[in-house]
Amino acid sequence: MTTLSDVAAIGNAIVDVIAQSSDAFLAEEGLVKGSMMLIDDARASELYARMGEPVEASGGSAGNSVAGVASLGGRAVHIGKVANDALGEVFAHDMEAIGARFAGGVLKDGAPTGRCLINVTDDGERTMCTALGAAALLDPDDVDPAVIEGSSIVFLEGYLFDPPPARRAFAKAAGLARGAGRLVALTLSDSFVVDRHRAGLVAFTGAEVDVLFANSDEITSLFETDDFDAAVAAIRGRCSIAAITRGEKGSVIVTRDQIHQIEAVPVEKVVDTTGAGDQYAAGFLFGLAKGLSLSHAGRLGSLCASEVIRHYGPRPQVSLKDLAAKAGL
Repeated sequence: MTTLSDVAAIGNAIVDVIAQSSDAFLAEEGLVKGSMMLIDDARASELYARMGEPVEASGGSAGNSVAGVASLGGRAVHIGKVANDALGEVFAHDMEAIGARFAGGVLKDGAPTGRCLINVTDDGERTMCTALGAAALLDPDDVDPAVIEGSSIVFLEGYLFDPPPARRAFAKAAGLARGAGRLVALTLSDSFVVDRHRAGLVAFTGAEVDVLFANSDEITSLFETDDFDAAVAAIRGRCSIAAITRGEKGSVIVTRDQIHQIEAVPVEKVVDTTGAGDQYAAGFLFGLAKGLSLSHAGRLGSLCASEVIRHYGPRPQVSLKDLAAKAGL
């Protein structure tokens, strides 16, 4: 079967709405500086109307990884759900602009496109309020079999393990991928996701997942232990590959028979760690899709993560393809 893309990522289709703000504005709106919270659509519309002049750009964890794969020169597709509104158009346009493609669903009526309202104060602190809107309504009908079967790797965003219809979409995608001989990858996304769905995630990983992404907090939470080595031992054999990030300690790539220790790429100053895991996944997935060794793919993931933590924002600001070439990767 012809491969049409390197990675098809299924995740929340969210547009970041970023505006300069002040401590006084945060206080007036009852927002805790530096926090991240979920809000409903009505509150999002109210807050959006009061924010300063915004900059709008597509976001979301899987979307960030798609951007990383595209920056490396790979072919990537995003599957999510947007509404038939202005922000939905922004999301689809942004995917095309970075050399990727949006192949998700469009909600004709009801909830608006998901948005993350980000108020940035003069000290660079980001206060985020997210309304998932249409993004949380992804269902199996939004998963195009041709896209899944034509992708080397299908990448699932753990945040979508919450809504039952999205979980059914995951099951459909995994079944299609497995039937076509493609790899299935899953990122745990957040320790809070793990806490809510531990048993389901363990079962899904064992049955459907080839490649698992997690950070040290998520993997220890998954197996309810404070011992990192114990968590590594527990994941061995449950899936073919587990790529576990550890911040400045680098990452560990675990298979049934091997453990690869990957060093972090040092940076002069860490500015913002938002998106580091997303870009690590992008580099690693791109490497796997291109047939690179696990250690090579891990080093590529570390390089991509090192780029994004040098600046604000979760997406690369330089060509990752050029960066990799300069690093000999």
